[in-house]
Amino acid sequence: MYFNTRRLTETALLTTLITVSGAIKLPGFIPGTEFQLSAPLAVAICGVFGFTKYITAGILSSFIGLILGTQNLLNVGIAMIFRLVVGICVTVLGTSWPVLVMAGPLGSSAARLVLGEILGKGAIPLLVAAIPGMIYTALTAWPLTLLLKKVKLQTERVVQSVQR
Repeated sequence: MYFNTRRLTETALLTTLITVSGAIKLPGFIPGTEFQLSAPLAVAICGVFGFTKYITAGILSSFIGLILGTQNLLNVGIAMIFRLVVGICVTVLGTSWPVLVMAGPLGSSAARLVLGEILGKGAIPLLVAAIPGMIYTALTAWPLTLLLKKVKLQTERVVQSVQR
């Protein structure tokens, strides 16, 4: 009973974090280079909580975005490509800092390449526009991972002390 409640609560909180941080965009110096704050947070969530919880929270976040009208099916598809590439990187290569630093930019690159194919436009301009966000993701994914690990560890300690 307790395990299911904890899993449900964690997933709901992670979904909320992805949804809210995805709605916040940092402006770029050039139009089209704005950046969603959810990318480095998503990488950190995958690294700390694992692929299953990460992908579940991501799917729920996309569903909420569709319901609220803040996302369309194209946005969701691109986000899912990002999530799958990040998840595969972390699942196959592990949670070391080099993997977590590179997983976000790889996910962004894959998503931009697919977007270029869908739109029938050159992927190179899309990739170039994403470079500032990729750099930001690479620089912040590891510190966010350390922060989430600390929070998770502290909540587990609190739970253990309550159970005693």
